[in-house]
Amino acid sequence: MLKISKNEIDILVELQEIEIKTEIIKSEISKVSGKLDKVDSELKSFESEMAEEEKIINDSKQKYRSCETDVQVNNEKAQKSTEKLKLVKTNKEYQSSLKEIDEIKAISSKIEDEMLHYLEQIEIAEKNIIKQKENYSVLAEKLKQEKDIIIKETEQGRKEISQLENEWKTISQKIDPKLLNKFSIVKEMVSGRAIAEVKDAVCLGCNMQIPPQTYNELQRTDRLEFCPHCQRIIYWEKT
Repeated sequence: MLKISKNEIDILVELQEIEIKTEIIKSEISKVSGKLDKVDSELKSFESEMAEEEKIINDSKQKYRSCETDVQVNNEKAQKSTEKLKLVKTNKEYQSSLKEIDEIKAISSKIEDEMLHYLEQIEIAEKNIIKQKENYSVLAEKLKQEKDIIIKETEQGRKEISQLENEWKTISQKIDPKLLNKFSIVKEMVSGRAIAEVKDAVCLGCNMQIPPQTYNELQRTDRLEFCPHCQRIIYWEKT
């Protein structure tokens, strides 16, 4: 059975406190990193909306130009049909030519309606983009400031972790390597705090009462004792 002094207990407690502080900072960095991802996501979402409006404009302009071509072709057809009308000799041919001209005009009218629709789409999308760009500019500046703060907080947190890790390394050299190894094994086993104080025969690591014999030995001897419930290293602080 390993022996442990009051000083070594204090060292293990101090090492654990350093580890707890380190984990808290790491958790904060993780939260902050999540905020950074959210900031980037907001900007990308806004950029995606603007890109969608740009696509509407480009598609509508392309369709509008295609309609212009169709109208031009129809106008040429109408002109030819009108010229042809002058050359007809029978009433039947005349009525047929008039019908052809009416059909061409109807198609042209439909195309022109489509053109108006595309113009409206372009106008709405352009207004949306102007508004979006204004909002984007404000949002980008706001998020840039938030991002700068987040980056600074992250850098500060990493510096603090580095300092704590160096402190842990320095302090850990003051204790028996076997005890330190046992401390590390227990920490892995319990997935967290490896050492816990016992008060009034209750382990503060798991809030379970330890056997009276274990509690008595804990107060009298310098042996390394473990909680029979959570397997943490336990110690008793004399009041």
